[in-house]
Amino acid sequence: MPKTRKNNEDGFTLVEVMVVMVIIGLLATFVVINVLPSQDKAMVQKAKGDIRLLEQAMEMYRLDMLDYPEEDAGLKALRALPAGTPNSERYRTGGYVKFLPQDPWGRDYIYRYPGEHGVIDIYSYGQDGEEGGEGLAADIVSWDP
Repeated sequence: MPKTRKNNEDGFTLVEVMVVMVIIGLLATFVVINVLPSQDKAMVQKAKGDIRLLEQAMEMYRLDMLDYPEEDAGLKALRALPAGTPNSERYRTGGYVKFLPQDPWGRDYIYRYPGEHGVIDIYSYGQDGEEGGEGLAADIVSWDP
């Protein structure tokens, strides 16, 4: 007995595929709306954490070396002893941090000694990379808790 062919072929109709695509689009929109603002807040929190870490490392440097590094030596003094530093025998082997972090936007943190707001100032210009700003573009600074 010969096999008969079905008139209906197996598969999805165009309408079914379109419904699935609309659902995926709605879910993707929901995720983007809820996740992206959290990412921006997380970047600001990371910068604040990095600044606190750098402040602590600077304090350890000061305790060992009896003073903060000069501004021109900058944060790099936490990784390697600057040339011509007095009390060089007191410098910790391996430095004071394993690596120097960059801010979440890929720029180096700024170090000032003497600082304008404290003994030392460590800060990032934030998302826009320019001094000042509001919201996500605001500076992230060591003197503001």
